[in-house]
Amino acid sequence: MLGSITRNSALLALFALLTAFLIAGTWLLTGDTIATERRKAEERALLEIVPRQRHDNSMLDDTRLLAAGSHGLGLREDRPLYIARQGGEPVAVIVPVVARDGYSGDIELIVGVNADGSIAGVRVLSHRETPGLGDKVDLKKSDWLLDFDGRSLTDPLPARWAVRKDDGVFDQFTGATITPRAVVAAVLRALQYVESERGSLFASPAAAGETP
Repeated sequence: MLGSITRNSALLALFALLTAFLIAGTWLLTGDTIATERRKAEERALLEIVPRQRHDNSMLDDTRLLAAGSHGLGLREDRPLYIARQGGEPVAVIVPVVARDGYSGDIELIVGVNADGSIAGVRVLSHRETPGLGDKVDLKKSDWLLDFDGRSLTDPLPARWAVRKDDGVFDQFTGATITPRAVVAAVLRALQYVESERGSLFASPAAAGETP
């Protein structure tokens, strides 16, 4: 009986070892593919805000790391800020920001800001807002986000960066005010961050001491 138990234990151990090797092998074979597809998806999101004809660098490789909890952006983990350049000169930056006060939790966004301080575009990367109400922040559900295009800290002035219910200029959703209120405030924070860091974010390579 003892021999039978030992034999079964050895078979179980061998099975576990083979399973581990199979999982490791699968990861090695597919890991690069997964990383490549993730990179492509990330690039597509960036290009929706700053199209390829507006820049000649790889935004995915031209970044600045923003630490979690820094700059009032609500980031829960370190995230990259992307820089779009044309002929070496920065033409726009894409800033990650999190609205932590969404109705159903965090709303993760990226906000593109042009060198002149105007918004190039806003996209929601993830949210858990109520279908049919708060999910209108998703461009697939509504074009509400497009109202941010071209806006800046002077159009409107910061005091009017709010939904109409709060005496602002942005529409709220029928039956849902919390979600658009949170997104408007987050986009404003991204604009304010870019303005506070304008000197370094939009510095030419020569001024920043970089190699062209």
